Amino acid sequence: MNGSARITALAIALAGMVLSISGCNRLQARDQLNKGVEAYKSSHYEEAIDHFQKATELDPSLPTAKSYLATALAQNVVPGLDTPDNLKTAQQAIGIFQQVLVKDPKDVNSLKQIGGIYYSIKKLDDAKEWQKKVLAVDPKDPEAAYWVGMIDWTEAHENTLKALKSAGLSDDGEGNVKAPKKILATIKAENAPLVDEGLRYLNQAVANRANYDDAMAYLNLIYRRKADVDYGDAAAVKDDLAKADDWRTKAMGTRKANEEKKEAGPGGITMDSNGTMK
Repeated sequence: MNGSARITALAIALAGMVLSISGCNRLQARDQLNKGVEAYKSSHYEEAIDHFQKATELDPSLPTAKSYLATALAQNVVPGLDTPDNLKTAQQAIGIFQQVLVKDPKDVNSLKQIGGIYYSIKKLDDAKEWQKKVLAVDPKDPEAAYWVGMIDWTEAHENTLKALKSAGLSDDGEGNVKAPKKILATIKAENAPLVDEGLRYLNQAVANRANYDDAMAYLNLIYRRKADVDYGDAAAVKDDLAKADDWRTKAMGTRKANEEKKEAGPGGITMDSNGTMK
Protein backbone atom coordinates (compact mmCIF):
# COMPACT_ATOMS: atom_id res chain seq x y z
CA MET A 1 0.00 0.00 0.00
CA ASN A 2 1.50 3.33 -1.02
CA GLY A 3 1.70 6.35 1.29
CA SER A 4 -1.35 8.06 -0.12
CA ALA A 5 -3.51 4.98 0.30
CA ARG A 6 -2.31 4.48 3.88
CA ILE A 7 -3.23 8.08 4.79
CA THR A 8 -6.67 7.66 3.25
CA ALA A 9 -7.26 4.41 5.12
CA LEU A 10 -6.15 5.98 8.40
CA ALA A 11 -8.43 8.97 7.88
CA ILE A 12 -11.41 6.66 7.26
CA ALA A 13 -10.57 4.63 10.36
CA LEU A 14 -10.28 7.74 12.53
CA ALA A 15 -13.54 9.10 11.17
CA GLY A 16 -15.22 5.82 12.05
CA MET A 17 -13.84 5.99 15.59
CA VAL A 18 -15.06 9.58 16.02
CA LEU A 19 -18.54 8.60 14.82
CA SER A 20 -18.54 5.62 17.17
CA ILE A 21 -17.48 7.73 20.15
CA SER A 22 -19.97 10.43 19.21
CA GLY A 23 -22.77 7.88 18.98
CA CYS A 24 -21.76 6.39 22.32
CA ASN A 25 -21.74 9.83 23.95
CA ARG A 26 -25.21 10.56 22.62
CA LEU A 27 -26.54 7.32 24.09
CA GLN A 28 -24.92 8.08 27.44
CA ALA A 29 -26.31 11.60 27.31
CA ARG A 30 -29.82 10.22 26.78
CA ASP A 31 -29.32 7.87 29.71
CA GLN A 32 -28.19 10.74 31.95
CA LEU A 33 -31.15 12.81 30.75
CA ASN A 34 -33.61 10.05 31.67
CA LYS A 35 -32.00 9.61 35.08
CA GLY A 36 -32.21 13.35 35.64
CA VAL A 37 -35.91 13.39 34.79
CA GLU A 38 -36.59 10.59 37.29
CA ALA A 39 -34.62 12.41 39.99
CA TYR A 40 -36.47 15.64 39.24
CA LYS A 41 -39.86 13.93 39.48
CA SER A 42 -38.83 12.66 42.91
CA SER A 43 -37.86 16.22 43.93
CA HIS A 44 -34.18 15.25 44.16
CA TYR A 45 -33.08 18.44 42.47
CA GLU A 46 -29.36 18.26 43.28
CA GLU A 47 -29.18 14.77 41.83
CA ALA A 48 -31.17 15.89 38.80
CA ILE A 49 -28.79 18.82 38.25
CA ASP A 50 -25.82 16.43 38.30
CA HIS A 51 -27.41 14.14 35.68
CA PHE A 52 -28.45 17.02 33.43
CA GLN A 53 -24.99 18.57 33.63
CA LYS A 54 -23.44 15.26 32.57
CA ALA A 55 -25.94 15.00 29.71
CA THR A 56 -25.00 18.45 28.39
CA GLU A 57 -21.29 17.61 28.65
CA LEU A 58 -21.74 14.34 26.77
CA ASP A 59 -23.92 15.87 24.07
CA PRO A 60 -23.85 19.70 23.94
CA SER A 61 -26.26 19.60 20.99
CA LEU A 62 -29.04 18.11 23.14
CA PRO A 63 -31.33 21.13 23.72
CA THR A 64 -33.68 19.44 26.18
CA ALA A 65 -30.78 18.70 28.53
CA LYS A 66 -30.02 22.42 28.83
CA SER A 67 -33.67 23.28 29.41
CA TYR A 68 -34.00 20.60 32.07
CA LEU A 69 -30.75 21.67 33.74
CA ALA A 70 -31.88 25.28 33.91
CA THR A 71 -35.30 24.21 35.24
CA ALA A 72 -33.72 22.09 37.97
CA LEU A 73 -31.43 24.97 38.94
CA ALA A 74 -34.44 27.29 39.04
CA GLN A 75 -36.11 24.94 41.52
CA ASN A 76 -33.19 25.52 43.87
CA VAL A 77 -33.69 29.28 43.85
CA VAL A 78 -35.27 30.31 47.16
CA PRO A 79 -37.80 33.13 46.61
CA GLY A 80 -36.86 36.35 48.37
CA LEU A 81 -33.45 35.15 49.53
CA ASP A 82 -30.65 37.50 48.48
CA THR A 83 -27.64 35.47 49.65
CA PRO A 84 -24.71 35.21 47.22
CA ASP A 85 -25.27 31.46 46.71
CA ASN A 86 -28.95 31.88 45.94
CA LEU A 87 -28.30 34.72 43.51
CA LYS A 88 -25.51 32.70 41.88
CA THR A 89 -27.89 29.77 41.32
CA ALA A 90 -30.47 32.15 39.86
CA GLN A 91 -27.94 33.64 37.45
CA GLN A 92 -26.73 30.16 36.43
CA ALA A 93 -30.29 29.14 35.56
CA ILE A 94 -30.93 32.38 33.68
CA GLY A 95 -27.68 32.00 31.76
CA ILE A 96 -28.54 28.48 30.59
CA PHE A 97 -32.06 29.49 29.56
CA GLN A 98 -30.49 32.31 27.55
CA GLN A 99 -28.28 29.74 25.80
CA VAL A 100 -31.46 27.92 24.77
CA LEU A 101 -32.88 31.21 23.48
CA VAL A 102 -29.83 31.79 21.29
CA LYS A 103 -30.92 28.77 19.24
CA ASP A 104 -34.64 29.39 19.61
CA PRO A 105 -35.49 33.02 20.47
CA LYS A 106 -39.19 32.14 20.57
CA ASP A 107 -38.90 29.41 23.21
CA VAL A 108 -41.76 30.55 25.45
CA ASN A 109 -40.82 28.21 28.30
CA SER A 110 -37.35 29.77 28.63
CA LEU A 111 -38.78 33.29 28.44
CA LYS A 112 -41.31 32.52 31.18
CA GLN A 113 -38.76 30.76 33.36
CA ILE A 114 -36.38 33.70 33.24
CA GLY A 115 -39.23 36.02 34.19
CA GLY A 116 -40.15 33.75 37.09
CA ILE A 117 -36.56 33.61 38.37
CA TYR A 118 -36.21 37.37 38.29
CA TYR A 119 -39.45 37.64 40.27
CA SER A 120 -38.09 35.18 42.84
CA ILE A 121 -35.00 37.31 43.44
CA LYS A 122 -37.06 40.50 43.64
CA LYS A 123 -35.97 42.03 40.35
CA LEU A 124 -39.52 43.01 39.46
CA ASP A 125 -38.80 45.26 36.49
CA ASP A 126 -36.67 42.53 34.88
CA ALA A 127 -39.40 39.97 35.61
CA LYS A 128 -41.97 42.19 33.92
CA GLU A 129 -39.71 42.76 30.92
CA TRP A 130 -39.32 39.03 30.28
CA GLN A 131 -43.06 38.38 30.60
CA LYS A 132 -43.59 41.07 27.97
CA LYS A 133 -41.15 39.16 25.76
CA VAL A 134 -43.45 36.16 26.10
CA LEU A 135 -46.34 38.32 24.90
CA ALA A 136 -44.28 39.50 21.96
CA VAL A 137 -44.11 35.85 20.87
CA ASP A 138 -47.65 34.92 21.93
CA PRO A 139 -49.88 37.99 22.47
CA LYS A 140 -52.71 35.82 23.77
CA ASP A 141 -50.75 34.12 26.55
CA PRO A 142 -52.94 34.78 29.64
CA GLU A 143 -50.30 33.83 32.21
CA ALA A 144 -47.70 36.32 30.95
CA ALA A 145 -50.32 39.09 30.92
CA TYR A 146 -51.34 38.13 34.46
CA TRP A 147 -47.73 38.29 35.66
CA VAL A 148 -47.25 41.78 34.23
CA GLY A 149 -50.44 43.02 35.90
CA MET A 150 -49.64 41.29 39.19
CA ILE A 151 -46.15 42.81 39.27
CA ASP A 152 -47.60 46.26 38.53
CA TRP A 153 -49.92 45.85 41.52
CA THR A 154 -47.04 44.63 43.72
CA GLU A 155 -44.96 47.69 42.92
CA ALA A 156 -47.94 50.04 43.36
CA HIS A 157 -48.84 48.41 46.68
CA GLU A 158 -45.28 48.76 47.98
CA ASN A 159 -45.25 52.42 46.95
CA THR A 160 -48.53 53.00 48.78
CA LEU A 161 -47.42 51.33 52.00
CA LYS A 162 -44.15 53.25 52.00
CA ALA A 163 -45.85 56.61 51.43
CA LEU A 164 -48.50 55.97 54.09
CA LYS A 165 -45.95 54.75 56.60
CA SER A 166 -44.13 58.08 56.39
CA ALA A 167 -47.34 59.67 57.72
CA GLY A 168 -47.90 56.99 60.35
CA LEU A 169 -50.84 55.50 58.44
CA SER A 170 -51.88 52.04 57.23
CA ASP A 171 -53.59 51.16 53.97
CA ASP A 172 -57.36 50.99 54.35
CA GLY A 173 -57.94 49.53 50.86
CA GLU A 174 -60.73 52.05 50.30
CA GLY A 175 -58.87 54.95 48.71
CA ASN A 176 -57.08 56.17 51.86
CA VAL A 177 -59.13 59.39 51.80
CA LYS A 178 -57.94 60.30 55.30
CA ALA A 179 -54.34 60.56 54.18
CA PRO A 180 -52.82 64.03 53.73
CA LYS A 181 -53.09 65.39 50.17
CA LYS A 182 -49.31 65.56 49.93
CA ILE A 183 -49.08 61.81 50.56
CA LEU A 184 -51.84 61.04 48.06
CA ALA A 185 -50.16 63.25 45.46
CA THR A 186 -46.96 61.22 45.91
CA ILE A 187 -48.88 57.97 45.56
CA LYS A 188 -50.61 59.21 42.41
CA ALA A 189 -47.36 60.28 40.78
CA GLU A 190 -45.72 56.92 41.46
CA ASN A 191 -48.68 54.63 40.87
CA ALA A 192 -50.74 56.09 38.02
CA PRO A 193 -48.62 54.46 35.24
CA LEU A 194 -48.47 51.16 37.14
CA VAL A 195 -52.23 51.11 37.70
CA ASP A 196 -52.99 51.91 34.05
CA GLU A 197 -50.66 49.20 32.79
CA GLY A 198 -51.79 46.68 35.38
CA LEU A 199 -55.44 47.14 34.52
CA ARG A 200 -54.68 46.72 30.83
CA TYR A 201 -52.76 43.48 31.25
CA LEU A 202 -55.03 41.91 33.86
CA ASN A 203 -58.06 42.57 31.65
CA GLN A 204 -56.10 41.03 28.79
CA ALA A 205 -55.46 37.94 30.91
CA VAL A 206 -59.16 37.50 31.66
CA ALA A 207 -60.08 38.16 28.02
CA ASN A 208 -57.84 35.26 26.98
CA ARG A 209 -58.84 32.95 29.85
CA ALA A 210 -62.41 33.53 30.91
CA ASN A 211 -62.11 31.52 34.15
CA TYR A 212 -58.83 33.09 35.32
CA ASP A 213 -59.76 33.60 38.97
CA ASP A 214 -56.28 34.76 40.03
CA ALA A 215 -56.34 37.56 37.46
CA MET A 216 -59.81 38.54 38.67
CA ALA A 217 -58.55 38.69 42.25
CA TYR A 218 -55.78 41.08 41.23
CA LEU A 219 -58.25 43.21 39.29
CA ASN A 220 -60.03 43.68 42.62
CA LEU A 221 -56.74 44.70 44.24
CA ILE A 222 -55.54 47.02 41.51
CA TYR A 223 -58.86 48.88 41.39
CA ARG A 224 -58.24 49.66 45.06
CA ARG A 225 -54.90 51.17 44.06
CA LYS A 226 -56.73 53.12 41.35
CA ALA A 227 -58.95 54.56 44.09
CA ASP A 228 -55.81 56.07 45.67
CA VAL A 229 -54.79 57.57 42.33
CA ASP A 230 -58.26 59.07 41.80
CA TYR A 231 -58.22 60.94 45.12
CA GLY A 232 -60.11 64.22 45.01
CA ASP A 233 -62.73 62.80 42.63
CA ALA A 234 -65.30 61.21 44.91
CA ALA A 235 -67.35 59.78 42.03
CA ALA A 236 -64.30 58.13 40.47
CA VAL A 237 -63.20 56.66 43.81
CA LYS A 238 -66.69 55.29 44.39
CA ASP A 239 -66.69 53.71 40.93
CA ASP A 240 -63.23 52.20 41.49
CA LEU A 241 -64.31 50.58 44.75
CA ALA A 242 -67.53 49.28 43.19
CA LYS A 243 -65.52 47.65 40.41
CA ALA A 244 -63.11 46.23 42.98
CA ASP A 245 -65.98 44.64 44.87
CA ASP A 246 -67.44 43.32 41.63
CA TRP A 247 -64.16 41.65 40.64
CA ARG A 248 -63.76 40.21 44.13
CA THR A 249 -67.19 38.59 43.84
CA LYS A 250 -66.38 37.29 40.35
CA ALA A 251 -63.05 35.91 41.56
CA MET A 252 -64.63 34.01 44.44
CA GLY A 253 -67.43 32.62 42.28
CA THR A 254 -65.07 31.60 39.49
CA ARG A 255 -62.61 29.99 41.92
CA LYS A 256 -65.41 27.95 43.45
CA ALA A 257 -66.59 26.83 40.00
CA ASN A 258 -63.03 25.92 38.99
CA GLU A 259 -62.55 23.85 42.14
CA GLU A 260 -65.86 22.05 41.64
CA LYS A 261 -64.93 21.27 38.05
CA LYS A 262 -61.55 19.94 39.15
CA GLU A 263 -63.16 17.74 41.82
CA ALA A 264 -65.69 16.44 39.31
CA GLY A 265 -62.90 15.02 37.15
CA PRO A 266 -63.07 14.23 33.44
CA GLY A 267 -66.25 12.21 33.79
CA GLY A 268 -68.21 15.08 35.27
CA ILE A 269 -69.33 13.01 38.28
CA THR A 270 -69.70 14.90 41.57
CA MET A 271 -70.60 13.76 45.07
CA ASP A 272 -73.11 15.54 47.26
CA SER A 273 -72.72 15.93 51.05
CA ASN A 274 -74.25 12.48 51.58
CA GLY A 275 -71.74 10.79 49.30
CA THR A 276 -74.30 10.22 46.53
CA MET A 277 -73.12 10.45 42.94
CA LYS A 278 -74.98 12.90 40.73
